Amino acid sequence: MKKKILILAGGYSKEREISFKTAKAVYKQIKNIYKCKILDPKNGFIKQIKKFRPDVVFNALHGRYGEDGYIQLILENEKIKYTHSGVKASSICINKIVSKELFLKKNILTPNYILFKRTLISDFKKLRRKVEKILSFPVVIKPVNEGSSVGVYICFKYNFIKNIKKLSSEREILIEEYIPGREIQVAIMGNKKLGSIELVPRRKFYDYKAKYDKNAKTKHILPVKLPKKKLDYLESLALKAHQITGCRGVSRSDFRLSGNKFFLLEVNTQPGMTELSLVPEIAKHKGINFKNLIKWIIKDASINR
Repeated sequence: MKKKILILAGGYSKEREISFKTAKAVYKQIKNIYKCKILDPKNGFIKQIKKFRPDVVFNALHGRYGEDGYIQLILENEKIKYTHSGVKASSICINKIVSKELFLKKNILTPNYILFKRTLISDFKKLRRKVEKILSFPVVIKPVNEGSSVGVYICFKYNFIKNIKKLSSEREILIEEYIPGREIQVAIMGNKKLGSIELVPRRKFYDYKAKYDKNAKTKHILPVKLPKKKLDYLESLALKAHQITGCRGVSRSDFRLSGNKFFLLEVNTQPGMTELSLVPEIAKHKGINFKNLIKWIIKDASINR
């Protein structure tokens, strides 16, 4: 009898559309192997799960409520096996302040930052002076609890206030120093280094459009052109980040190489699985095709993660 795989997609986050793309790509790979169904948790989630009675839930959700520990807690309470990271790791990694503090505590370089709480500061000119004094421009601003470059802006002194106002719905905003240099991302599979990829966007930086729009024509470089010793060190940093945050399954760590130093920007616990996604591309380069990658992720599923 075929295993039943329920693929969660859509949800409530700003990455709803990308989540469906991931789910459809996963479904296409496994539909002939397992009995599969795609479910949007907005539509009677618990009731639908109990009706379908899956052996495994493949979590293809991105962003809030999907990779922040919320959906993971529900699945654990329902005693259902699921993929990717668990409650604790998910809640740590999606919170950019909590994760950065952990990186620093464990001696992993990450950009300096300021946390802007909208309830405490309403004078944007005063905030701009503070940012200039502590970090200097340019800086990067982003929501504290979002993923995949949602709401990320590179700000100079002249457009800082304008961009901060674009995030008016966010109560907390991370303001961090802009690190120039090479963009390199590292995939971890289980407790092993899967590999790395370098990204050269034609846009100002590897933002949401550069990630998901073919027309952005971001250049992907495989293998990464670094001395072996340096690349091993980078991938060891990613493995360390995966382990100290408690990640499970597959994760992707985003780095900037500036001068001779690697800066960890964030750890993604729910890497995308679309045709433009980086983890499948790294896996393919290492001899693991997309189907086998998905099968491994499903096999790795468990209840208490």
